[in-house]
Amino acid sequence: MAFKAEYKTTFDPAKVIQPIYTGGSVALGEDGKILASCLGEDALLSDLSTGEHLARIEGDGETITTLSLAPDASFLVVCSRSLSMRIYALQPSDSDNTIETKLVRTLKPHTAPVVVAAVDASSTLLATGGADGVVKVWDIRGGFTTHTFHGHSGVISALHFFQVEVSSADSKQKSRKRKSRSGRDDDEAMEDAPDSTIGFRLASGGEDGKIRVWDLHKRKSVATLESHVSVVRSLDFSSQQGLLLSASRDKTVIAWDSKGWQPKSTVPILETVERAGFVANGTVFYTGGENCRIRIWDLAGNERTQEQEPGVETEAILDVLYFTSLPFLVSVHADQTLVLHSLEPLFSSSDAIIPPLPILRRISGNHDEVIDLAYIGKDKSLLALATNEEDIRLISLASSQYPSDPTTAPYFGADVGLLTGHTDIVITLSTDWSGHWLATGAKDNTAKLWRLDPENRSFECYATFTGHAESISAVALPHAVPPQNSAAYNKPLDYPPAFLITGSQDKTIKRWDISALKSSTEAKAVRATYTRKAHDKDINAIAVSPSNCTSGATVFASASQDRTVKIWDLESGESIGVLRGHKRGVWSVAFAPPGTPTISGETGNASGNKGMVVTGSGDKTVKIWTLNDYSCLRTLEGHTNSVLKALWLPNPSEAEKRKGGRGIQVASAAGDGLVKVWDVTSGECAATLDNHIDRVWALAVKPAPPTLPKTKKASTSGQEDEDEDEEDEEEHSPPLELVSGSADSTLTFWHDTTLQTSHASASRATARIEQDQDLQNHIRAANYREAITLALQLNHPKRLLDLFVRVLETKDEERDQGSLMGKKGVDDVLASLGDDQLWTLLLRCRDWNANARTARVAQRVLYALFRLYPKEKFVSLRRRRARPAPTEDEEGEDGGEVKKRKERNENVRDVLDGLKAYTERHYQRLEKMAEERWVLLWTLQQMDETSGVEGGGVGLIAA
Repeated sequence: MAFKAEYKTTFDPAKVIQPIYTGGSVALGEDGKILASCLGEDALLSDLSTGEHLARIEGDGETITTLSLAPDASFLVVCSRSLSMRIYALQPSDSDNTIETKLVRTLKPHTAPVVVAAVDASSTLLATGGADGVVKVWDIRGGFTTHTFHGHSGVISALHFFQVEVSSADSKQKSRKRKSRSGRDDDEAMEDAPDSTIGFRLASGGEDGKIRVWDLHKRKSVATLESHVSVVRSLDFSSQQGLLLSASRDKTVIAWDSKGWQPKSTVPILETVERAGFVANGTVFYTGGENCRIRIWDLAGNERTQEQEPGVETEAILDVLYFTSLPFLVSVHADQTLVLHSLEPLFSSSDAIIPPLPILRRISGNHDEVIDLAYIGKDKSLLALATNEEDIRLISLASSQYPSDPTTAPYFGADVGLLTGHTDIVITLSTDWSGHWLATGAKDNTAKLWRLDPENRSFECYATFTGHAESISAVALPHAVPPQNSAAYNKPLDYPPAFLITGSQDKTIKRWDISALKSSTEAKAVRATYTRKAHDKDINAIAVSPSNCTSGATVFASASQDRTVKIWDLESGESIGVLRGHKRGVWSVAFAPPGTPTISGETGNASGNKGMVVTGSGDKTVKIWTLNDYSCLRTLEGHTNSVLKALWLPNPSEAEKRKGGRGIQVASAAGDGLVKVWDVTSGECAATLDNHIDRVWALAVKPAPPTLPKTKKASTSGQEDEDEDEEDEEEHSPPLELVSGSADSTLTFWHDTTLQTSHASASRATARIEQDQDLQNHIRAANYREAITLALQLNHPKRLLDLFVRVLETKDEERDQGSLMGKKGVDDVLASLGDDQLWTLLLRCRDWNANARTARVAQRVLYALFRLYPKEKFVSLRRRRARPAPTEDEEGEDGGEVKKRKERNENVRDVLDGLKAYTERHYQRLEKMAEERWVLLWTLQQMDETSGVEGGGVGLIAA
């Protein structure tokens, strides 16, 4: 049998950027590395330094009301609206960089949902405050209640453990013993508590504006603080200053003296405060709230930070995470971002007024709905994202060498910049050849050109284009690469693109000349060169032809919701062709890259030398068009929803062509959540990429780096040099990379693994041929032990059956005495089978037993197996239940694949039932044959007696 390595286009998701926070409660470990956050109804543990997911805990179907992480990251407490509280033990995994979670217990702590929870510094006590106004303290490891406090008249909104200094006289004082009718009371019970707990306190704030301080040693309230007139949102304690800090939505922060519990200072913050806490040994404190800024105050009520302009409502601070051991604090914002602020100015500056705390890093907890994306930067190491917001996010695509400190260089997927300037949602992006110039279009009816210098972290708006009456839904910059060694090629930051084409929902297109502007000041007032009424409905996409690389592109295309694509002359702005054929609106259009080979159409027409265009439409199809006569060459069908993006993949390299690799390909993304790669020549789907659960709006291919001239090495053999060059080209050429962005907030980076898959397939085919030859050699040499083992390994049922038939047909004089199968070697092989091999052999026996001609072999093998293994061995083979039967779609697949799937889903009971049914049928057939034989023998005997011939017929039958 000959095997041929199959060449199949494959893409693997090399990296995935997923959300880490979608709103709700957030907690941080004391070391500042492990972050606990809410991800929908689930809880997620992630690495603050790298953004990696460490563990994901599935929810109970209800919204998480609060979660709390022990300071030493040993336990995670999750509370939800189902009134349940789940406690998980956390243990770092030894095998990889993850955390193993184990559910310790599930409790129902309150009669209403838990609103707030806090863990003490020792990670042993947990405090919960519910909407029922009750505060409870729990032993985390034991899972039992240690304290229950009543007194608040509304929802508990803040909790904080702390410890106060107690004089030696107080520590030696004993609690009085008082008897009650029911036995010992709380004071008597606390007499057994150690003296070391005398200073333990718990502060709780309520919706009623009151703060209560609870003595955990005496189990009672020692103070009620009533100065706030609104919800108390935050509590903190400074052991150095002996002060309790409370922040409320009444726009004030109060510092309370722990000795008499009187207000020491009341600071008007003049904004709704969500979080406040001490820093710098309690000498100053921070606040965060609706103004979206971290502000530093001293205890006298003076603001230490310079005046800051308030942010927008969507950036309001909801929480601030801080431990005294960390050099930074983390602010949690309403737009689901986390910002790391450096505390260095507090310690390095002695001035009364300091600048705002520097931002070390901005972490996007959730990219929301990714609408468009583009590679930027000289080496395409950054990605620009349009994420259903008015700002453009720039994220790093750095190497996977993750830092251990969250304040160091950015990791893969980290936010490195934010382009602000639009006042409404950004819809579309486009970059030039260098990746240093980015054009954006937004719903604020404006387009902007951005000058990006990632090396110097300079991202500035170069020009703003106004003139459209409605949202700008499409922008396009030229992609023509200037000549090498030219000034524009060597210094692209000094040479903006020559022009910009914009399309709008007002059904018009505009050309804007940029190269004529001498400075960015003039660019602020740039005017359109021409405006054309382009379509009858909204314009969805614009693409510029890359055909002429010296003088700029000469044509561009516009795709519209009116189901047409128009080709335009760049200079005159006149339409020179229309592509008609789609039955729904066209969402995407792209020109074929230079050097794309010609193809023949389905009706016999050819693409010609003017190039081709690919389009994606709401009619679920992708079409390939020729610019010679504007006719359709191919219609690619396979998506089950609107095709939202379509683009050309780079032409195959010479190495791929020599190896018979991929041909001309296009990729498409659709509303069905799939990305498909199509072979343009054959019109077939070459690969389907599935890693999204919602519409895939954005799709981009990483541009190839500029090609450099090769240097030839001196050698005596030119052929050897050529072979080495081919190997080096294949080894060092970067893999083709696709990135897809979806409405599920996920970015997937797909790497082309076609060559690796082809090599692996060829290796497997070679190994299969060698093993098949070894099997034939063993069969010829009658090496039954090796032959049976190899036949089971290769899964050759026919050859395995032939082997057992040959063993059973062995002559009596060649049989081994005492052997179950007739050969000791075969018995030894059957006795040493692994679980998988034994299971496979049982399945083969069931198949053979279903046929009367091979049932004898199946029965003999079963006879041997049931005597070589105990019954427990067979019972333990498959304990899991079978999966549901194949669906209608699966029934239409190859019969062999469906059969294999059924075999994988069966358990040992199914197999034994199948064996039993046919075995009973065989025995019934043998019994019936025996009866018929007896009747025949009796008839012949009677005939012999009548004819007078003794033993004639009976002897013949017996013989």
